[in-house]
Amino acid sequence: MPIFTYGETEIRCLKERDPVLGAAMDRIGPIRREVIPDLFEALVHSIVGQQIATKAQAAIWTRLKERFGILTPSLLLSLEPGALREWGIPQRKEQYIRGAAEKIAAGELDLAAVEKLDDEAFCAALSQLKGVGVWTAEMLLI
Repeated sequence: MPIFTYGETEIRCLKERDPVLGAAMDRIGPIRREVIPDLFEALVHSIVGQQIATKAQAAIWTRLKERFGILTPSLLLSLEPGALREWGIPQRKEQYIRGAAEKIAAGELDLAAVEKLDDEAFCAALSQLKGVGVWTAEMLLI
């Protein structure tokens, strides 16, 4: 998985905006953060990880990726309802994932267009999906 890259310019900007964060950055040092370049996969990953431990999210995500490879709306919609529970995804989260896949597959939500929006419009567009709030949308922006 690709790693989020940042340099001295970004570090300096964050430290200037938030001295408490700057002090934490000095203590912790550089962070290696993996990113999921595909917005749909990143969205599914975020939904899977809501309100569970990071290790649990990683385990579920690994199982999904090993079983299916690239996750697409059409792939997920081809599965029988309830199939995702076999890989540790609760019913409610499966409904959220399927709902997002349905809207995208039907053309009601164009992720390519959403990616080009400013931050506020991006969050507004994604938070219209059931199970996706502003916080989740903001995390996807990161």
